[in-house]
Amino acid sequence: MIKTLAAHIKEFKTASVITPVFMILEVIFETLIPFLMASIIDKGVDAGDMHHIYVVGAFMVAAALCGLFCGVMGGKFGARASTGFARNLRQVMFENIQTFSFSNLDKFSTAGLVTRLTTDVTNVQNAYQMILRMAFRAPVSMICAMSMAFMINAELASVYLIAVCLLGVVIAVIIRGALKYFHQAFPKYDELNASVQENVSAIRVVKAYVREDYETEKLKKASQGIYDIFTKAEAKVVLNMPVMQFTVYTCIMLISWLGAKQIVNSTLTTGELMSLLTYCMNILMSLMMLSMVFVMLTMSEASAKRISEVLNEKSDLTNPQNPLYEVPSGEITFEHVDFSYHKDGSKPILKDINLQIKAGETIGIIGGTGSSKTSLVNLISRLYDVTNGSVKVGGRDVREYDMDSLRNQVAVVLQKNVLFSGTILENLRWGDESATEEECKRVCRLACADEFIEKMPDGYHTYIEQGGTNVSGGQKQRLCIARALLKKPKVLILDDSTSAVDTATDAKIRKAFAEEIPDTTKLIIAQRVSSVQNADHIIVLEDGQIDGFGTHEELLETNEIYREVFESQTGGSGDFDEKAGEA
Repeated sequence: MIKTLAAHIKEFKTASVITPVFMILEVIFETLIPFLMASIIDKGVDAGDMHHIYVVGAFMVAAALCGLFCGVMGGKFGARASTGFARNLRQVMFENIQTFSFSNLDKFSTAGLVTRLTTDVTNVQNAYQMILRMAFRAPVSMICAMSMAFMINAELASVYLIAVCLLGVVIAVIIRGALKYFHQAFPKYDELNASVQENVSAIRVVKAYVREDYETEKLKKASQGIYDIFTKAEAKVVLNMPVMQFTVYTCIMLISWLGAKQIVNSTLTTGELMSLLTYCMNILMSLMMLSMVFVMLTMSEASAKRISEVLNEKSDLTNPQNPLYEVPSGEITFEHVDFSYHKDGSKPILKDINLQIKAGETIGIIGGTGSSKTSLVNLISRLYDVTNGSVKVGGRDVREYDMDSLRNQVAVVLQKNVLFSGTILENLRWGDESATEEECKRVCRLACADEFIEKMPDGYHTYIEQGGTNVSGGQKQRLCIARALLKKPKVLILDDSTSAVDTATDAKIRKAFAEEIPDTTKLIIAQRVSSVQNADHIIVLEDGQIDGFGTHEELLETNEIYREVFESQTGGSGDFDEKAGEA
């Protein structure tokens, strides 16, 4: 874990080394000040020597200024190193997430990834800054102060040593008690973020069903969970302060009492007693700093593990050593394909799929909910890898291609259509960032999106809100189809992408496809038979297996499932999952 995180300090290594150096120098200068103060009191004030006071006073001022400079520089470089470290962590985490396959993404919740990129990185950043500054400053300050105290008076300094040992044991017990609560706290942030994300993204549904009070209560419970855990943790940690104060005041009283007796016996001077009292504060405050470092490290340990999980996650899908960069055609072949979302293959989703699709053909795919239609087409663009068998595009196994090249030639309009904040043109150019406005207009005509775009006040420069909330479901689908067409793909997959489009517009889109992109292989997943009945061939999926393959007319004669669906839809039901005669 430490090795994984430390690899991303990179260009901030110099700042990470300089910071402790400045902190140690600051401690050295601060340690000199009580020693010089004792000299002023004993040799200047008591002896009435103003020259000595001026000279030593000048050294004190110089030491204070040097300590101040070192402290400022330590803070500056410490902040640079920690914030730079956090920046690198966020960047490399985000870059690694971009490489994840769908199966990798299935391991993490969206809210969990957001928490790791924000809260967890901030915790690690704070811990790293504290390590660079306090973790070096505190022990060095303690050692220096203890050494000076023993140089002045070993008998009185022994009081500090005993106090430090006792206090160290107590603090260790306190931190250990708080540790388990910190480990429980950060996963709770995932629940909180998930609640907020779900509510904001579905706010229209919440309002439509008047569920604001329910969502508020759910968020309140998530917040209360974090509050309760941190309250328990802080209840342990807060014991540090009274224990520390008790120790400090006890040491001061003992040093004052024992020191006064030694002053009376002329074995200790007033200045030395003042120095000892100052070193007492330095020693005990250094121990307090160390306890805070341990608390911060304890808090950040869970965050560091969660960050490392993302950094160490490797994509299940990788490019071959010598990948192919050209997809020659849109021909698609499935050869004895089995597929399971679990690596052990214990629950196959697709079983022994054999298909031969020629380039330029239009293939319809229908089947009930859970029949694995989406799983089938996801294998073509290699969003997942097959468990057994092979999928070929252009006569070559998809695992032989460079994944970016393959996906640029196999355009997929997913079930869940997503638009990003920006203008319509900016959204369309996700398909081809160098596309001209005329090319964008052409694909919009093919997708029948030009009809509503031209009616908008700003036309193609109309701003789309995040998630496409200011356009209808059907308009969003048509924009996503146009965006896919802009890639000029060899294969176009529409995964139930016209479900929110009326039948007349659906027919126009299919006609435009047939006339304008005849060489593109088109796979259309649909629930409506009317959307696929004019396809060259139709695949009927049932429970992850091909139950029928043929034209509309052939399937009406030979496939009972297809015939029942067709009759139920033409009879007015229109529900694929509802068999004929069932109501």
